[in-house]
Amino acid sequence: MKKILLIDDDRTVCQSLKLLLGKAGYEVHCIFNPLNALETVAAFGPDLVLLDMNFTVDTSGKQGLEMLQKLMGRFPKLPVILITGWGTMELAITGMKAGARDFIAKPWDNDNILSSVKTILQLETTEVAPTSKTPALDAIIGNSDEIQRIKAMIAQVGPTDATVLITGESGTGKELVAEAIHDCSQRNEENFVKVNLGGISSTLFESELFGHKKGAFTGAFSDREGRFQLANRGTIFLDEIGDLEMPSQVKLLRVLQEKTFESLGSSKAQKVNVRVISATHKPLEENVAQGSFREDLFYRINLINIHLPPLHQRPSDIPLLVKHFMDLLQESYGQKDIFIGKEAMDWLSKQHYPGNIRQLKNVVERAWLLEQSKELTIKSFQPHLAGPSTRSTSGIPKVGAMTLEEMEKAMITKAMNFHNGNISQVARSLGITRSALYRRLEKFGMS
Repeated sequence: MKKILLIDDDRTVCQSLKLLLGKAGYEVHCIFNPLNALETVAAFGPDLVLLDMNFTVDTSGKQGLEMLQKLMGRFPKLPVILITGWGTMELAITGMKAGARDFIAKPWDNDNILSSVKTILQLETTEVAPTSKTPALDAIIGNSDEIQRIKAMIAQVGPTDATVLITGESGTGKELVAEAIHDCSQRNEENFVKVNLGGISSTLFESELFGHKKGAFTGAFSDREGRFQLANRGTIFLDEIGDLEMPSQVKLLRVLQEKTFESLGSSKAQKVNVRVISATHKPLEENVAQGSFREDLFYRINLINIHLPPLHQRPSDIPLLVKHFMDLLQESYGQKDIFIGKEAMDWLSKQHYPGNIRQLKNVVERAWLLEQSKELTIKSFQPHLAGPSTRSTSGIPKVGAMTLEEMEKAMITKAMNFHNGNISQVARSLGITRSALYRRLEKFGMS
């Protein structure tokens, strides 16, 4: 039986939580004075602590933060959930930076607090070998140390309801990892709903994610379920969350905190039970520092972070990926007596692949389709791949040859031509939002 220590000066709160958690199968011990907290932790040996932030008339949360620091100093691996009736997101962020695992405001929702406790305890105790098999986990190709570490992490985190943030360059397989997490979870019989936030404008955000009622706006001729409704009891995958504009970030944060939302045109709040997995190729911590991404939202989606390395950092996996793509091509297009020589495979393993796995797949497929002989050689692949010089700085103008604005305009022009004017793809390739791209187009007279 897992043991929980509750530190709160409000005896009513203690009794309520003790009853709730006791019914859920936990052994709960309460103390009302934080002065004895460290000694009680040492004697009781809790698996988790629920810590109130205020113990007097002071409502600043300073007392709770001081106690949190003492707990982390003496018991650094002990998971702590902060709980308070005077909650602000600034206080939550400060507490989570100091080591807390979650933050719950009074009055709490019983399902939410039980879910938080269960998830955090599972993360502390779940140990799954990296050889655990599920179809989606098997679809992650590679034997490198990096891939084995990622598979082990998926197998450990999958059975919990923890929010996961998947980071890495475009084309590294973030969606595949999200599917594997869902496949390893207890929700794997329910829906796995994918949402590309980079392709949803702020005006359509609420309708797409939360649905709308008939007549909510011009063109709303019938009720429509949003993505969160479709994902209820299952998993929602929020891809390219780094592209989400600030007003939409606020609306998403509310759903993640309160587990409720309102459809457009409705005043009735709907509860939702979803597991949230997010992904981005952007450096969110830098975006938080720059003020383009909300810090409170970052901490809500980033309980667990899985970072996918670029393909050039795991070259030993390239032959396995090439063989996998060749097998898929055989299945898709029928048998074709063709193979890759060792010299060509070695050459492929030394390339850089700025587009990562997605680029490698395209290169193999093009060579396979266009080659007339039985053997794929280096020459078969060279027309479809620039080679290891893709990171060369030789194409960058010398200092003083162009101004920064001229370089920016030239890059935008190049991206517009490459993507045939598709604004969403251009913005994504340049690492900026659609609105930021529109401002630059107007600035340079390119609109």
